[in-house]
Amino acid sequence: MVALGSIWIWPGINGEYLIGVGSYDMTGPAAEVNMMGYANIEQNTAGIHFRLRARTFIVAESSTGPRFVFVNLDAGMASQLVTIKVVHRLQERFGNLYTEENVAISGIHTHAGPGGYLQYLVYSVTSLGFVQESFDAIANAIEMSIVQAHQNLKPGSIFINQGDLANAGINRSPSAYLLNPEEERGRYHSNVDTLMTLLKFVDGGSGKGIGAFSWFATHGTSMSRHNKLISGDNKGAAARFLEDWSTSTQRTPTSSSSTIPISKLDIKALQEKARAVKATGGKLCSNTTSREFKVRKNDGYLFVGAFCQSNVGDVTPNVLGAFCTDTGKPCDFNHSSCNGDNQLCLGRGPGYPDEIQSTKIIGERQYQKAVDLYMSATEQLSGRIDYRHVYVNFTEIEVELDGNKVVKTCPAALGPGFAAGTTDGPGLAGFQQGDTKIEERWIKLRDVLQVPSECQLDCQLPKPVLLDTGEMFVPYAWAPAILPIQILRLGKLIILSVPGEFTTMAGRRLREAVKETLISNGNGEFGDDTNIVIAGLTNTYSQYVATFEEYTHHRYEAASTLYGPHTLSAYIQEFKKLARAMAKGENVMKGPSPPDLYDVQLKHVLNPIGRSPPKGIHFGDIKEDINLPKSGSFIKGERPSATFWSADPRYDLLTEGTYAVVEMLQGDQQWTPVYDDDDFSLYFKYKLDSSSLSSLASLEWEIPKEATPGVYRLRHFGSFRKTNDSPSIYFTGASSAFTVS
Repeated sequence: MVALGSIWIWPGINGEYLIGVGSYDMTGPAAEVNMMGYANIEQNTAGIHFRLRARTFIVAESSTGPRFVFVNLDAGMASQLVTIKVVHRLQERFGNLYTEENVAISGIHTHAGPGGYLQYLVYSVTSLGFVQESFDAIANAIEMSIVQAHQNLKPGSIFINQGDLANAGINRSPSAYLLNPEEERGRYHSNVDTLMTLLKFVDGGSGKGIGAFSWFATHGTSMSRHNKLISGDNKGAAARFLEDWSTSTQRTPTSSSSTIPISKLDIKALQEKARAVKATGGKLCSNTTSREFKVRKNDGYLFVGAFCQSNVGDVTPNVLGAFCTDTGKPCDFNHSSCNGDNQLCLGRGPGYPDEIQSTKIIGERQYQKAVDLYMSATEQLSGRIDYRHVYVNFTEIEVELDGNKVVKTCPAALGPGFAAGTTDGPGLAGFQQGDTKIEERWIKLRDVLQVPSECQLDCQLPKPVLLDTGEMFVPYAWAPAILPIQILRLGKLIILSVPGEFTTMAGRRLREAVKETLISNGNGEFGDDTNIVIAGLTNTYSQYVATFEEYTHHRYEAASTLYGPHTLSAYIQEFKKLARAMAKGENVMKGPSPPDLYDVQLKHVLNPIGRSPPKGIHFGDIKEDINLPKSGSFIKGERPSATFWSADPRYDLLTEGTYAVVEMLQGDQQWTPVYDDDDFSLYFKYKLDSSSLSSLASLEWEIPKEATPGVYRLRHFGSFRKTNDSPSIYFTGASSAFTVS
């Protein structure tokens, strides 16, 4: 780049960058591992709704110029421990090309992914500690998606577009939002942010789109706290829909729409053909067989569609509102309870009472908006790539407020509103959002764990301290103290990597402060057209960030704002420092590194138990075959299912493979996979047989409206081990055939 006065001359050809995208399977253990999000100790994985992925883009000015990596995870949030280990792996591969400074790892905040991969103890209590399989699946997927994006780097263009999406989220704490100044609230048309910002990545050689990453705020809580199927929730669903849309518009699809059409259907002939095909019985296969049956193979052509999280703190996808389950009336406005009972107040999604339908609808709304923005994107980004990153000890920041008043942040602590949970998922009985008092029995229990210091009690006011996580270090730290904050620049787009969930107004204040700082210090380089997006739950996790006014209301988001009433002010102050340094071209000090607690993690999740099928039965044999309807054929919308004798899916996660396939008969003998466990319509469910305590896998296919009439069957893949230390042995089995008419 050459500077002429205050004008930057961009050296790229036609404003092009080097761009690369990547994607990799990060599904994790699909049995007996607690899910991360609702802190429900009974919510353990028991199958797959659809698979989880890590999706990455890399942008660089040139092969040797500045670059950064952005990774979007189908996970509850990023993990400091994952970030530490992934960066170390990248440096072993690439030297100092990718570091903690220019790598951002962000979670979509699904509450339906396996837990046990964060390093601080409060986040792994319900998962019974650290879960190696969860950690490895996520870390490996991030690494491989970055490697893939790096290998795919080529000249290309990036376009930006924005638009409003008004029906994919509402405020779940409106009483807290109303405490923000009336004049401030009056500047916005809604109590949630409705703006979606999308980047469109276009290959400079072919002119084809290779990816789209968007930021929009809505919680990953369309799937409830009772769900046990691994799912990317509404944002993961939106990504699946967008990628399938791109596949159907840019190349010949590999799904059922590419099958040979059947004209002049002879249903009786099809039924006769299906009756001749019986279940295969269990057969051994190789460790790669399930990958060969995968419908969406990760085989080179790649369109990566990612739906990233933003300032999501008080935004719920349950857009019908919160109602009492006993009376059907709206919940109490201030406390989100029903006659004082938090357990009865639940939010309703647009597909109520079907949570999968709600997930699909909210996913489709985000996907459809993204398609609109993608197709109409004409504003091409150009300009510098830059980044700033620093570690800050958030437990002792001196914050200068207006009027030169100096206040301090506090060690982490949680208030009683945290225990109450939210309308998306109620917490412990006996608590309400907005509680200001703690019952004596809970104070006694708190004090058994840690008696808060007087300094801590005073610092957290007006929030009462229910759990003093910031002063708890046995057997290791319960909560983070040192947090990463990061700014990424792509031309006039600024991405703020925040390690938590900012509420709507908190995010607005942060964006405005950063933008004003950039403009006032950038010597004309930044203007009103500078776009600021918040990438929530990035690089580590530190729960919520509410405004000072919201903090006084003691709802869930405020009670979960760890570092006291001035947490948001501290974030704004520290981000302004980074923005000022970026605008002036100055470096920043790294700050104190966070701890690496990998070697001290508690691990209490049991290994898989053999659970062989009953004597005379093989893995992959049918226990319950297809139950045909009276008509002899299924119609669209119905659910053929089959149950197989199986093994614990933790023996092998079948990464980039599948546990479940729908096959369609082509001609007389050729079976072609047309749906797998990455499809919204095919469910893989795991359970134990109550009589034998053997493992069972149930496959259910909700026949989609676009399915081609014909002959189908269900196929299952799995693996087992004779002992926990022996190698995995792989098997497969297929059901009897059936017709769809």
